[in-house]
Amino acid sequence: MEVIRILHMNKGNGETSYAKNSIVQSNIISLGRRVMDEALKKLMIRNSEIMSFGIADLGCSSGPNSLLSISNIIDTIQNVCPDLDRPVPELSLSLNDLPNNDFNYIFASLPEFYDRLKKRDSNYECLGFDHGSGGRCFVSAVPGSFYGRLFPRRSIHFVHSSSSLHWLSQVPYGEVNKVDGVVITADLDNRGKIYLSKTSPKSAQKAYALQFQTDFSVFLRSRSEELVPGGRMVLSFLGRNSPDPTTEEGCYQWELLAQALMSMAKEGVIEEENIDAFNAPYYAASPDEVKTAIEKEGSFSIDRLEISPVDWEGRSISDESYDIVRSKPEALATDARTYIWSKVMDELFERYAKLVGEYVYVSSPQYPIIIVSLLRMG
Repeated sequence: MEVIRILHMNKGNGETSYAKNSIVQSNIISLGRRVMDEALKKLMIRNSEIMSFGIADLGCSSGPNSLLSISNIIDTIQNVCPDLDRPVPELSLSLNDLPNNDFNYIFASLPEFYDRLKKRDSNYECLGFDHGSGGRCFVSAVPGSFYGRLFPRRSIHFVHSSSSLHWLSQVPYGEVNKVDGVVITADLDNRGKIYLSKTSPKSAQKAYALQFQTDFSVFLRSRSEELVPGGRMVLSFLGRNSPDPTTEEGCYQWELLAQALMSMAKEGVIEEENIDAFNAPYYAASPDEVKTAIEKEGSFSIDRLEISPVDWEGRSISDESYDIVRSKPEALATDARTYIWSKVMDELFERYAKLVGEYVYVSSPQYPIIIVSLLRMG
């Protein structure tokens, strides 16, 4: 599957759009806010003389979360500057996602976003956020895969990415062989599944792990060229606690979806061969895998790495105020639908919602969220 051309969230503002079904991602952004604030403060202290900052949000998607992240970044910088006795710098805010992302939705939301900034704090205009007259906050879009270069060398000071790096650049290949000097790659043998599970062959597990290490290393190398020395990144994405990639916490949502698909195949609604041909370009990494990739690439030091459990609606389980409330399976299924290939039929998600409902009724499923703060060395 050619991910860069095919994978995108549902566009627009309809009932199955990402804009209407991204509460999990919003909660994950909030979960990483403390780490992001800490990293931004350190960045501002180290770069107290710089009056123009390049900031990138990678995997911004569309809908309210796209502007939530940059709103948080602006607020933090605006709050930190008086404590450091320095003026608010100019901000070049770059929103990145794949080319098929609904950037039009984001741009149409910008006037209202600017108005909210001004209403929330009347000082925004005198601080240079008067967008009507040019201002000092410049928002732009940069379409393209973050598994490669996106910005000029040493032009970015801070990179933020939330709920994105568990998506791979491509579906992993199966076995690789050489025939008469020609490299031949086979499709992944993972029949009856669309991601890793307890019954997936070891070769599939190895292929997914290798694809993550390759992709994450390319991501780090690309950002190391774009960030200034001393620049910082804060990344949050779905992961797992266990070293076993087939543990339920890392993959069971895909297992339920595979069960729904296979039930349809058994009834002749869809062809089983089509299921066998599809594997999700997704990987829930462990903290050790993340550390290994960072240390091997060598451009960044880890300032902080933590893992926080959230439920399937993105609510922090470690929060003292957390109260288990059984989620509506239809809502969880609709949230998942925003990620799945566009031609899937309604019947699939009716079946998926039923399976999710049965599962959450007897379990308290979790998503472990890895949050890592990195310093660009040099």
